[in-house]
This record gives sequence, structure tokens and C-alpha cells, in this order.
Amino acid sequence: MRPETKHAVPPAGDICRLSAIELAAAIRHGKLSVREVVTAFLDRIEAVNPQVNAIVSLRERADILREADTADARRQHGEQSGSLFGLPIAIKDLASTTGLRTSFGSPIFADFVPEEDDFFVERIRDAGAIIIGKTNVPEFGLGSNTYNNVFGPTLNAFDPALTAGGSSGGSAVALALDMVPVADGSDFGGSLRNPAAWNNVYGFRPSQGLVPGGPDFEVFHAQMGVEGPMGRNVADMALLLDVQAGYHPQAPLSYDKQGSFLEGLATPSTGGRVAWLGDLGGHLPLEAGILDLCEAALGRFADASFTTEPLLPDFDFETLWQAFVTLRQASSGCALKVHYDDPSKRGLLKPEAVWEVENAMRLTAPQIRTASVVRTSWHRTLLSIFDRFDLVALPTAQVFPFDVGTHWPREVAGRAMDSYHRWMQVSAYATLGGCPAVNVPVGFDDRGRPMGMQLIGRPRGDLAVLRAAAAYEKTLPWPAGA
Repeated sequence: MRPETKHAVPPAGDICRLSAIELAAAIRHGKLSVREVVTAFLDRIEAVNPQVNAIVSLRERADILREADTADARRQHGEQSGSLFGLPIAIKDLASTTGLRTSFGSPIFADFVPEEDDFFVERIRDAGAIIIGKTNVPEFGLGSNTYNNVFGPTLNAFDPALTAGGSSGGSAVALALDMVPVADGSDFGGSLRNPAAWNNVYGFRPSQGLVPGGPDFEVFHAQMGVEGPMGRNVADMALLLDVQAGYHPQAPLSYDKQGSFLEGLATPSTGGRVAWLGDLGGHLPLEAGILDLCEAALGRFADASFTTEPLLPDFDFETLWQAFVTLRQASSGCALKVHYDDPSKRGLLKPEAVWEVENAMRLTAPQIRTASVVRTSWHRTLLSIFDRFDLVALPTAQVFPFDVGTHWPREVAGRAMDSYHRWMQVSAYATLGGCPAVNVPVGFDDRGRPMGMQLIGRPRGDLAVLRAAAAYEKTLPWPAGA
């Protein structure tokens, strides 16, 4: 069962405990004003955020409330529009926000104020949301532990001695502690999934191309990092994904969505077959207790007519991991090289960023092509699995949340980790396949540390994955969040 949280939970019926869908409907029908909703969340942030440091660059309350009053005036004149109308949202600090500091968690950008929004941020504004601030991230999103030299660490929603995960750690904690009704995140190596697992919420990595990346994005480069939604329930994620998703002409790898994801959830899942990959036959070191929680969750999933079968794909998983490392260095490492080459900035980069850059500079074109060929082979392997199964399931993380002062685990289950992200190898498989993947909560260990499980679907099968997650959600004996 769900343990007692170390942070106060608001009483039942409190505005901040309402779902994003309920809040949007209450505003739309005049049962709550935008000012009431925004004030409730700002009060919640004021009370809780100093304990966990999830929301950063918070705008002035007076400015936010003026925007809320303007929204209320529009509603009274019948001018409200957009599915997120009146909802307060804090944007992950890796995404550019017009007129609002965007630091990327780096001292290099500590005072940077963008002049344009990322594409999905512009869509969130257009949908009527009120952007109140940013959510904390690790420097340049590197590593699944949210800390940086600009704002400091974000602390876990269930135990402030532990990490929140990352890189969407601020988003996950803000959600879990009811400081925002819904949140955006991004995911390259598990950054939507890992912090969701470690804070008992949901995080959805969409199919490659569903949410357009940009404008500051290598638009023709093979996309591995994606934007997506996080929520305290699956329907709230679908609400936000409907806003984020869809073709943008300046993002050539993007594509049109087929209808509404939220409306699609109205047709429930009828069940299916799940391939349980577990620890890949011992290839993945896992902290004790993780497999037990996931397998118990799969047992509950049977109540929603999903049958599970263990599967060990015929693939060289070490070669696959090395392909992930190479392709990440070729993208993230090369992108950071401009700062590494500047003598005044190199010393401001954390060691993991320097590691990415220096390894990227040693890469050759044949090495990158070989990694791309391995990735293609894995994609084909996944397609063959999806000919027989509806979903692939894996643990979301290989360890439980650890001490926030530990930058990354040097050892997992007795095995040495050779890089700052090797301990999150389990997240690479959906990324390399371009697949939609959702973290669903699976429970808590005997120390009260949360864990999650990935449900991975066929490329561009996002709605099917969300429907499966919604079916799973109904089997949970505890609510999401803290």
C-alpha cells in the first residue's frame, strides 16, 4: 500500500487536488474563476516549494494575477478559448519561454531571457494556459538527478533526502505535490519516465516526431529527444498531449496527429498481450525489489484483460547500449561543443557535459553510421515483437531514488557503472526504437521509495499506449502523487 508522505497533502476537494480536466471544466462553466484557481496554486507553491525546490524562476504574483484577471474578463465576455484556458503551468527549464528566464540549469545561461517560445510552449500559451514559471532540471538535462549550480537540487516528493530523478525532476515533484495541475517534460534517456517513477506520477514519452522540436533544434538530425506530458492521471496527460502534438512546418520530422488523444480515451482498451522483458535475462543489474513490484503490477494488469508473457529478444544489448552512447554523444556532445570551445565557459560545464563533448570529438563518421545501423536493427526487432504483442514492459529505472547528494550511482547490484547514465540503460530501448512509452506507478518498497514500470508500444501507436495506461490506472489501489 501507499506509505504516508513526508509532505502535507491538501484536504479532499481542495482546488489543487482537482485534475486538470476538472479544473478546465470548472473554469469553462464558471464554477471557478481563473483567479481562484491560480491563487490556490500560488498559495500551494508558496507553502510547499521551499521544501523541495521544484519550481524556479517563478513570476511575480501580481503579474500572474493580472493575467488571471484578464482571462476572467475574457471568459465573462464569451472570449475564452483553448483546452488549457486558465490553468497555471510551469514549463521545464530546458524549453525556451518568451520573456521568462530559461537557464537550462547552466551558469552559462543563468540570466538568459529568450525572445521566442519553443513550438510546444507557444501552443500551450495559445491553448489558454498561464505560464507561471519554470521547473528545475539538471544542467543541460544531463543525468537523472535534478541539481545544478543555478538553483540547486530538487528533492523527492516522498523523502527530501532523496533525488527527484531527472531531467524532468522539477516537473514530477511539482505535480506530485499539487503545485501544478499538469506538466510538460522532455525525454532522451528516460527524462519523462524516471522522475515520474520516482514521484508516483505518470510520464509519457511520445513517438518520435509527434511533438515538434524547435525552433532551436537540429531539425533534420535523427531525433532521439522528445517533448511530452506528465500528469497525476492518464487523461490529464492526453489533455496536454493534444495541445503539444501535431505537425509544424519548421519541424520536418514532425507529423499530424490523428484526432484527439483525450477523446480517444473514451473508447477503453479491451486488453492485450504484454511482453515482459524484466532484466533482459540478467543483462540489466537491478536493485532488489524492483522486479517484484513490477511483476505484482503486471498481475494487477491482468484485471484489465492484459496477459503477460516473459520474453528475451534475440539481440546484443551491449552493442545496442554502445550505439545509444555514440548517438547521444553525436547529438548532445556536439551541441555542447560551442561552450566547451569557449575558454570563459568551459570551466562552467559540469563533468558529465565535458565527458559528452570530449567523447563526441573522438567520434568518426563510420562509428556514427554503425550506431545508426544498430539502431535500425533494433527498430526492426521491435516491429517483429509488436507483430505478436501489444506492449513491451520493462522497469522504468534500475535503482530506487538515492541520496540527493550522490550525483549518480557508481554501482548497481554489485556491478560498476562506467558512465553517468549507464544506470539508466533500461530507458534507452524505447528511445532507440522511436516508440511511445509511458511510466505507470507500481508502488513502494519497504522504505517508502516509489518505483514505476514502462509500457512501450508500437511506433506511432501513442493512443493504444495511453489506453493501456488508463486501463492499468484503474487497477491501482492508491492515487498518484504524494
